[in-house]
Amino acid sequence: MPTTDTPSTDSRTALTDDDRVFLARPLHGFLSVAGGPVPPQPRPVWFEATDDGTVQLFTGPESLHIRRRRRDPRASLVVAAPVGERERWVAVDGSTTVETDGAHALAQRLAQRYWDLDDPARAADLAAILAEDQVRLVIHPERVRRLMF
Repeated sequence: MPTTDTPSTDSRTALTDDDRVFLARPLHGFLSVAGGPVPPQPRPVWFEATDDGTVQLFTGPESLHIRRRRRDPRASLVVAAPVGERERWVAVDGSTTVETDGAHALAQRLAQRYWDLDDPARAADLAAILAEDQVRLVIHPERVRRLMF
């Protein structure tokens, strides 16, 4: 299988344009944080790759992700193409920061990507998310691995 786990230039530590196009799709990522039990316990999450090269998601300020990152700020997000497409995945590993601004705006953008907000049930789900305190968990890539055919 062709991989670019050890490519030339900085694509080992930064997202490429192809990565950003792939990550802009409504795919689930699987987040693992280092401060959890052994082995890590990945969780499916919505995410956004940003123009500055980070990857962010929103979560509650006392969520399991946030509590675990207090012990160890490292995390990994793996995103894979769905069944029926050629095999492809991108893994972003790095340290995280917790940002108190912008989480509701991020939740709104991601809900528009993943849900039909004309559906009253989904609109109510989003309203419930926006009614809660949220923070942004930002992954600062230190290593990016990928496989594509």
